Amino acid sequence: MPNYVLSCCSTADLSHEHFVSRDIKYVCFHYTMDGVERLDDLGRSMSFEDFYAAMVNGADTKTSQVSAGEYIAYFEPFLKEGKDVLHLTLSSGISGSYMSACAAKQELEKKYPDRKLFVVDSLAASSGFGLLMDKLADLRDEGMALEELAKWAEDNRLNMHHWFFSSDLTFYIKGGRVSRTAGAIGGLLGICPLLNMDVGGHLIPREKIRPKKRVINRIVEMMKIHANDLTGYSGKCFISHSACYEDARAVADLVEAAFPNLNGKVIINSIGTTIGSHTGPGTVALFFWGDKRID
Repeated sequence: MPNYVLSCCSTADLSHEHFVSRDIKYVCFHYTMDGVERLDDLGRSMSFEDFYAAMVNGADTKTSQVSAGEYIAYFEPFLKEGKDVLHLTLSSGISGSYMSACAAKQELEKKYPDRKLFVVDSLAASSGFGLLMDKLADLRDEGMALEELAKWAEDNRLNMHHWFFSSDLTFYIKGGRVSRTAGAIGGLLGICPLLNMDVGGHLIPREKIRPKKRVINRIVEMMKIHANDLTGYSGKCFISHSACYEDARAVADLVEAAFPNLNGKVIINSIGTTIGSHTGPGTVALFFWGDKRID
């Protein structure tokens, strides 16, 4: 297997065990809850159940990205060991972590001129970011060289589809992503907005759907429309959710019924504390490989 480090951010929203099993390293984002700083460490120091329950009970959460200095401290041990690194960041459309990682790269290249450090903007988030990393681990294990893998990531990242819906707009309103008026009307009417990630890695509202059962069906329809080989899709499918496992399971059941050639069962993860601080509970996200995003 190639002797380089494959790395990403904790915002890829896979389990710690998944990262370890695939030999993917990760650096943790931060968040504060009621003024106490914590690591976005995949639910290890604070369970996702406790995190979302605290939000529902009024806890104030704020997030912070990995700084350039933290990236230097994270990357440097790998370079000291004589290893090269490919690191993918959370989408630049929703975070400045890519610029921080690039700043760290510039500093470290001066100190370690014989080492290679590639930084790629994933243009992805949550377990879509995770599914991209999982594929890169496959290609690494098949023997793909570092430079080739970095190029593959850049060339194929827009083929990673992200489709989200939320049945609770409270925290979208709080974060300014939905106006109070629209949120109040949406709540009264039971509207569940359907969103996806655009070519710039921004989260974009696409449709307003009611009731929840219909949006659950609609998100699977989007996979039927956009997935590689349509319903013949044979890749992996990941789902992430914020304290609404039953809704995520309902989507997974429909996907498994509609796509008989899936590579294994749908993997369901929790939306981590960084992204969850902005969505709150009630969000389900579906990720798969498909046609290239064009808008």
